[in-house]
Formats: sequence, structure tokens, C-alpha cells
Amino acid sequence: MTIVSAALLLFLILDPLGNIPVFLSLLRGMPPQRQRLVLARELLIALAVLMLFLWCGKYALELMHLRQESVSIAGGIVLFLIGIRMIFPPPEGLMGEIPDGEPFIVPMAIPMVAGPSGMAAVMLMGSQEPDRMGAWSLALLLAWAATAAILFSATLLYKRLGSRALIAVERLMGMLLVAISVQMLLDGIATYLQLALSP
Repeated sequence: MTIVSAALLLFLILDPLGNIPVFLSLLRGMPPQRQRLVLARELLIALAVLMLFLWCGKYALELMHLRQESVSIAGGIVLFLIGIRMIFPPPEGLMGEIPDGEPFIVPMAIPMVAGPSGMAAVMLMGSQEPDRMGAWSLALLLAWAATAAILFSATLLYKRLGSRALIAVERLMGMLLVAISVQMLLDGIATYLQLALSP
């Protein structure tokens, strides 16, 4: 996997376009300057969490005696479920009910930006090819920077594109995410079967 393809995968998982309506509703009622501060804080927390999973995920797997195939299969399942929810969103929204008050860590940083699928994806990258940690870190930074740029211009995008266009884009991203998740799942099963059947 190249840096560009890894960054694209992570960008799809972070789903900034799908998060725009939820982020706007969470930040509604705050002064614009406070909105920017809260958004910057939450994005930095999400980046720190994802970097932690990228760099320490391998050791966490070893500590829990988990194999890479199990993370690949679990990550594929989680991605698949999120992709399905993006295509067919439930009435309460992609991430369920949103608590009142100023958001802090939950739900903006976790699970909306740094969700279980993002954590699983970076952990898988770091554990499968630990010699390319610099490349994976760069891919994560690129995906995070693109996500931050989109979320900081959320109000403008929402006005320009409208809710219908954003919904259409989110469903298209959901379709791509479902395809990626199926590939992750198949790769994990294939690797497991190879190891199980080898003498």
C-alpha cells in the first residue's frame, strides 16, 4: 500500500463530509471563535489518539495475544457496519444520540473522527509493516489535514452544497468503505486460512 492509497483509505474512514451536519449541530449556539477553538482541540485529540494506536498498536496486540488476521477481520467488520450506516443512516444519525453541552473528546474527537474503524486501520498498518511507520504517520497526517480543512470550512460547504449533496457524497463514500471493508475481511480470512492449512 502506498502513502497516497493509505491516506485515501484513512480519509474515507474519518468521513469528514458525513460528519459536517453533526459537527454543525454540536457547535451551534457557540460564538464563531469558540467554535474554531473547540474544533481545533477535538481534531488534535483525535490525531493524538490515532497516532497512539498507530505507534503502540503492535505492542497492544502482543500484550493481548491477538494476531494480525483477527484485527484485519474485526476492522473489516467494523468498517462494513459503518459503511452500511453511511449508506442507510438510522434516524438518530450515524453515531447515535448526541449529548447536550460543549463537546469534549466524546463524541467529536472519539468516535466521530478517531472511531473504532480508524483505530483498527492504523493499528493494522503499524502491525503489518512496522518498518514503514514514517510512511503510515505521513499518510495519517495527510488524511487528518484534509479532514481538518473540510471540517473548518463546514459552514461554507453546507451552504454551498446543501444537505442533499452532502448526503449523496456520504453515501458514495459509504459504498467505497463497504468495498474496502470486504477486501480487508477477505485478506484477513485468506491469511488465517493460509496459516491454518500450512504444515
